[in-house]
Amino acid sequence: MLGKDEHQEQTIAKDLVVTKYKIGGEGRVLGSLVEASCTCVSVLSLCEKSNKEKEMKKVLAFPTSISVNICVCHFPLKSDQDYILKEGDLVKIDLGVHVDGFITNVAHTFVVDVALGTQGTGQNADVIKAAHLCAEAALCLVKPGNQNTQMTKAWNKVAHSRIAHSFNCTPIEGMLSHQLKQHVIDRENTIIQNPTDLQKKDHEKTEFEVHEVYAVGVLISSGEGNAKDAGQRAVIYNRDPSKQYGLKMKTSSAFFSEAERHFDVMPFTLRAFENEKKACTGVVSAPNMNC
Repeated sequence: MLGKDEHQEQTIAKDLVVTKYKIGGEGRVLGSLVEASCTCVSVLSLCEKSNKEKEMKKVLAFPTSISVNICVCHFPLKSDQDYILKEGDLVKIDLGVHVDGFITNVAHTFVVDVALGTQGTGQNADVIKAAHLCAEAALCLVKPGNQNTQMTKAWNKVAHSRIAHSFNCTPIEGMLSHQLKQHVIDRENTIIQNPTDLQKKDHEKTEFEVHEVYAVGVLISSGEGNAKDAGQRAVIYNRDPSKQYGLKMKTSSAFFSEAERHFDVMPFTLRAFENEKKACTGVVSAPNMNC
């Protein structure tokens, strides 16, 4: 029989859990990617570089995603795609690692080939500053006793009206920040950014509690804040352990087995598979695979 402690959810109430989150958030891989991102560098090569640099005690929890300019977020290139960075490109890098299932997401936005300490100018500088100030406001509001709806209203009032507007920027509509727990990167409790009226109505109210952990993400646009489908097929997926997958084809069974073996319930990119072409076929024939 399992002991009582083995049934209990592990939280940051324990110093060891806090240490594991800190180890995951050290940001060495992210720092090396930012340093390597300069003119004429391939985005695909940067993604591959990150996979090689992850320490063995850290395990991939979210694949390295490098989104450039108007691409909002979470765009990991497939092997037959690439983009060569140019001076002045606005680059967003995000990735996640976990230590014993405790997940840390890290991200950074910067302009290619702008020297450290140099004062930025123009729309790129405005949108980065607005996002930074909005994030600072958000972090002050995520505390026990506050509700996610309360935070959304206050955040939009402070961040949207006072901060972002002064930079002629707008928060991206409907973006979610998720609560994290051991082995779960997208728990049901969320914080919604700049929701529509329908999203406000449908979004579930919840109160922040002591020892909860959230991955707070802020996404700001120099445009109207409405993300549009660029026609690119999603290449980040994850397996939902609560669902049953009806796998009738050999390719889908092989795909599912490899995904379960290497990534468990963590998000992954098809590029990480031994045979990416077979993985592309397998994921199409595997219904209900989240992405």
